[in-house]
Amino acid sequence: MLSTRGGLLLIATLGLVFGACASARGASTETTIGIRYSHFAPDTITARAGEPLTITLRNDDPIEHEWIVGTEEVHERHRTGTEPYHAEVPSEVTVPALSTRVTTLTFAEPGDYLYICHLPGHEAYGMVGTLHVE
Repeated sequence: MLSTRGGLLLIATLGLVFGACASARGASTETTIGIRYSHFAPDTITARAGEPLTITLRNDDPIEHEWIVGTEEVHERHRTGTEPYHAEVPSEVTVPALSTRVTTLTFAEPGDYLYICHLPGHEAYGMVGTLHVE
């Protein structure tokens, strides 16, 4: 399912497929998630299975955050992992202080996927949201 024309990169993460889409031709839904006072806003967003979703992550805090979306297995790996920076996987993004990052994902399966900042103490503080895929 790799399209050279659309620049579609599919990434399988523990049975969940995310795609990074660089096509200007394909329809894409867009949304912005703001980060302020170590919280995501909105804390719930919706996407459609099989359709690209472009997410702008805007960090208005003076500290770095990360945005990791996926299954419980993905989050458990990041809770105990040692990756200091995320830039290669569209569902794992580091957002430096006072900056913006953009990522595009396509979810193959409907369901609810949490997005969490796994920097020390941030999840416990409430830096969690839900991406609902219908």
